[in-house]
Amino acid sequence: MTWRDTFLTGLEAVRLHRLRSILTVIGILIGIAAVILTVGLGKGAQAQVKEDLNSLGTNLLIVSPGSSTSSTGVRGGAGSASTLSQSDADALASRTTAPDIKSVAAASSTSEELTAGTTNWTTSVVGTEPNWLTIRNRKVQSGRFITAADERKTAAVVVLGSDTASELFSGRNPVGQTVTVNGTSLEVIGVLESTGSSSTTSNDDLAIVPLSTAAKRLVGSSARTSLSSIYIEATSPSTITAAYQETNAELLALHRITTTSSADFTISNQQSLLTTVSSVNSTLKVLLAGVAGISLLVGGIGVMNIMLVSVTERIREIGVRKALGARPRAIRRQFLVEASVLGLAGGLCGALIGLLGAIVIPHFTSTRIIFSPEAAAIAIVGAIGLGVVFGVYPASRAAKLAPIDALRTE
Repeated sequence: MTWRDTFLTGLEAVRLHRLRSILTVIGILIGIAAVILTVGLGKGAQAQVKEDLNSLGTNLLIVSPGSSTSSTGVRGGAGSASTLSQSDADALASRTTAPDIKSVAAASSTSEELTAGTTNWTTSVVGTEPNWLTIRNRKVQSGRFITAADERKTAAVVVLGSDTASELFSGRNPVGQTVTVNGTSLEVIGVLESTGSSSTTSNDDLAIVPLSTAAKRLVGSSARTSLSSIYIEATSPSTITAAYQETNAELLALHRITTTSSADFTISNQQSLLTTVSSVNSTLKVLLAGVAGISLLVGGIGVMNIMLVSVTERIREIGVRKALGARPRAIRRQFLVEASVLGLAGGLCGALIGLLGAIVIPHFTSTRIIFSPEAAAIAIVGAIGLGVVFGVYPASRAAKLAPIDALRTE
């Protein structure tokens, strides 16, 4: 009996028991679809995290002030002290001092009320330098960003986030309009492209002004000389650790601090956040893969069950074939082919369901799923292997039947 004959006979046997075969295939396809969607969910989550971090800035380090303590002993939270200054940012911008730092942008942030005509809106006013745009990986939607000339001239200009512009001008073109902050009129020279929200904070609700303008025109008292953060871009992803160490060492030296534990500043590393989130995603993938594995196991048991039933129902057929000279290996091959056909059908259907799920589910939820052809191919091969593995025992049982016993069975 050739392989072609064996395959056609296997297909015919599966066709003759449609309902039982369909139920077995469903058991397999659920497991395969679960595997594909699990991998897709993991890939989608990782891609979303990377995009969110990239929207904050590529190769980004953020230096924040330490905490303050009042005269009554009340300790403020992180960032409440005034321990960072422009001289710190200038020192870090030196390629001699920090060769792994590409660019630096000092920033001073306060919450202020902006007024445009009869409309007002309270938002975060950020005084910063032109490098802020590239370091934070932001783009200008219309108009332009602040320049070095604006910084030198203490220009009365402002760049609005898309949400802020929408609140103040309600669909009108903000560029060329005027907003008032603390009694100072500022010309709107640009609007930033939207980058969405991070957690509960909108990245598009802010107003950017030159750092010199914020210090001399908008902010009073000693706060005008302090910075709320320093944004640092490493030369490449591979040098972000070196940039971190250079930043830490230079600020400790500038602030005359001998031990890291006494530092009056903190350095946030976006890469460490990505690593943490990736670790969480990996744990979730293992959990979901466990569920998918159980589904596959159930499907495999279904294959074994139907093959055992098939052997029982076809004892006389097996006896006739053996009496006519069929060898045990031919009988074994016959049942393994049937099991493989069921596994292949379940694998293909599961891959199709997984693909449809990856396309349809994101339309109804905020969940992002990335279909992986590699995972689908591995899952289909695994389904065929599942059919073979769980078909070995029934096939061996059929091959071991004695012809006289099989023919005697009613």
